[in-house]
Amino acid sequence: MSRPPRIVLDEPDNAGALRRTATSHIGLRVPDVPGTATFYARVLGLTTHAELPDGGRRLGWGTGHHVVDLTPGPAGLDHIAFEIRDEDGLVALEKRLRDAGHAVTALDPAHIDAPADGVQPRGVVCTDPDGTTVRFHTPVHRVGEHAADTGRRPIRYQHVTLATADLPAKVAFYVGVVGFRISDQLADGKFAWLRSDRDHHTLAVVETGRTGLDHYSYDLAEWADFKAWCDRLTDQEVDVVWGPGRHGPGNNLFIFFDDPAGNHVELSAEMEQFHDDRVTYTPRRWEPVPRSVNLWGGQLATWRRTSETD
Repeated sequence: MSRPPRIVLDEPDNAGALRRTATSHIGLRVPDVPGTATFYARVLGLTTHAELPDGGRRLGWGTGHHVVDLTPGPAGLDHIAFEIRDEDGLVALEKRLRDAGHAVTALDPAHIDAPADGVQPRGVVCTDPDGTTVRFHTPVHRVGEHAADTGRRPIRYQHVTLATADLPAKVAFYVGVVGFRISDQLADGKFAWLRSDRDHHTLAVVETGRTGLDHYSYDLAEWADFKAWCDRLTDQEVDVVWGPGRHGPGNNLFIFFDDPAGNHVELSAEMEQFHDDRVTYTPRRWEPVPRSVNLWGGQLATWRRTSETD
């Protein structure tokens, strides 16, 4: 088999414009809103914060900003959202988007349900090159995080990974316009991990030939939590579909399970931290082999592929 070409993904001038930006919430379309909400309550401890129009539900940790919007419909990704804590970051981002020719609309403040003290809630909405709706908004209260036994409830929603058929275009948007940075990539250019704060990635992009959600992830605290969660998922009759393992890019521990709509949900811990205020980093290029994606033996999920074998 011939070796796939090596591709170096560029970091244009706007790379690193966002350094204090985190995932905020995610919107999922699901065929059975009540059943999916019950699943998330039973398995992850997410409670209903509000009923949404047309039969949707807003879920969270009981206090603070919400985590998941469930809306009725065929299974799919409805939107992703990021909280911008960078000083004047939202204003600067809106200008970059408009200057690059992207349509931008105002985010309904009702979607910012726990604004930080002294902050006028405001946000913008755009679409990325695949048509995914992306929301960016001002700081919010996240007091529901870090508030429970991590063997029974995750700490927080931490990152999202998007599937695409055109990874360079996706990276050009999120890095060259939005202002993320590239932490790591696979050397064949089929997977990239992007950061917007000290976490190794808050967003990742994988070229699969389709578009939409690949997976999204919640943080646990430490290795000991994974034993508790594997046992807990088994008790709840929820299969662990991948892991335990450790990713090469990010060095984070992981397990995966699926929700009733078929969305891949990751539980993760010990993610590598970046300190862009003190160190100059160069994006790393991992060999596109299974043992890069999973250091512990290279076992892959049924939906994950690499262009080369170990």
